[in-house]
Amino acid sequence: MKRLLKSEYLITLAGGVLIIYLLFMKPFIGVADNGDFLRMMNTIGLNYYEAAESYADRFFSFSHSSFSYDNLFSGFYPSSQILVVLIPRLLAGLVHGSYFDIRILGAVYALLLLAATWMIVKLGAKASYTTGLLLGAAMLFVFYDIGYLAYFNSLYGEPVSMVFMLLTFALGLRLTGQERPTPKGLTLFFIAVLFLICSKIQNAPVGLAFALIFLRLRTLNGTGSWRKLALSLGVATALVSVVMYVAAPKELKHINLYQTVFFGILNESPDVRGDLQDLGLPERLEVLAGTNYFQTDTVIKQDDPSLTPDFYDRVSHKDVLFFYMKHPGRLIDNMQYAAENSMSIRPYYLGSYEKSEGKPPGAVAGMYSGWSELKNKHLPHSLGFLVVFYLVYYGGVLFQYFRSREIAGRIAGELMMLLGLIGLFSFLVPILGDGRADIGKHLFLFNVCFDMMAVAMFGWILHKLTVVLKSAARAKR
Repeated sequence: MKRLLKSEYLITLAGGVLIIYLLFMKPFIGVADNGDFLRMMNTIGLNYYEAAESYADRFFSFSHSSFSYDNLFSGFYPSSQILVVLIPRLLAGLVHGSYFDIRILGAVYALLLLAATWMIVKLGAKASYTTGLLLGAAMLFVFYDIGYLAYFNSLYGEPVSMVFMLLTFALGLRLTGQERPTPKGLTLFFIAVLFLICSKIQNAPVGLAFALIFLRLRTLNGTGSWRKLALSLGVATALVSVVMYVAAPKELKHINLYQTVFFGILNESPDVRGDLQDLGLPERLEVLAGTNYFQTDTVIKQDDPSLTPDFYDRVSHKDVLFFYMKHPGRLIDNMQYAAENSMSIRPYYLGSYEKSEGKPPGAVAGMYSGWSELKNKHLPHSLGFLVVFYLVYYGGVLFQYFRSREIAGRIAGELMMLLGLIGLFSFLVPILGDGRADIGKHLFLFNVCFDMMAVAMFGWILHKLTVVLKSAARAKR
């Protein structure tokens, strides 16, 4: 009984109750398809359940709980999401052959989130029981918000990034907190890292930073063949990261380049022709300035054969990076635009309910949305706020880092610094890789990092208060 009263068990139980209430009770809550589902559906063998459904009902307005089974791998989208979705899809097909209920996938994400919650709260409870409970309450308020959980009942890749970010840092910090970490724990950390960096192509470069973390973990006093395993896993992480990025589908790279240049650099540009010249592109492309890849009314079609020699073969993301280095003011303008859209966990233009619920098209679920609404309506949407937030965060991390004398404490600090760097990377990548297209949704991983940093700062303050209160109590004796 005492074991069940531990903070990690109480918080995880509360999290499970929240998930059941929000995701598995009526009404069904998910996230409507904006067209992205098809990539994963073609890969893992699913199709839309209502074949005669109208475009308006299928996309943007309503979520869907049921999908029909189809042929496996009629297409292929490289992502670790394949494994997360394919296994429950195959198992469900054995026992529930008429259709696939997306809530089965939601249950998989829920278990992963609960596991991460349990580990994080247990780490916090090392300071005190109260610290564990309060840190757990923060976890429930932030990461169990319907803005996050609604994604679980969908085929978007966002929940993969979210749950494996939490698991990766929970497992990594757990290693640094153990006196003799084991190869098993290191392997679990490696698996979480792989799922994170392979969840989306834009996450792949992050693997290079994690490869360095594995090299740092080699210095811990682990059991068995710890040092050899840490080195091997670090090299493997770097290789997977490079292969994932290089193997990105050519079509996807073309889409991203188009969005980056025409819907990013040239969008509201004061000198379109001058920008084209700086990029080494012909002036005739100025008619595409401000357009996105999915528009149907462009003067030059996005798949026009002439764009291959005149655009797709001439420019790369390296050229985009050099352009912004030459025009830093333009980068700052786009960063400000991103900051204005950076505090929305959920895409408010995508409906949450099924059509059968009788809600208006595009209606968004409002239950248990305290954190997402607080961020969206009350936190400053400015680049200056984000700069101050980062300065405060890194001030605390560096203060703790330089006070740590043990190597394990230093590595834990480096992990927390990496968290902030992933957030910064996730903030810049949509600008450099997709322009202003749907930037709020593309900043999802940045939001996860921001929220993890906020909860980490809250946990650090709790820890410091606990130390002060304990010292004061000893002084009175």
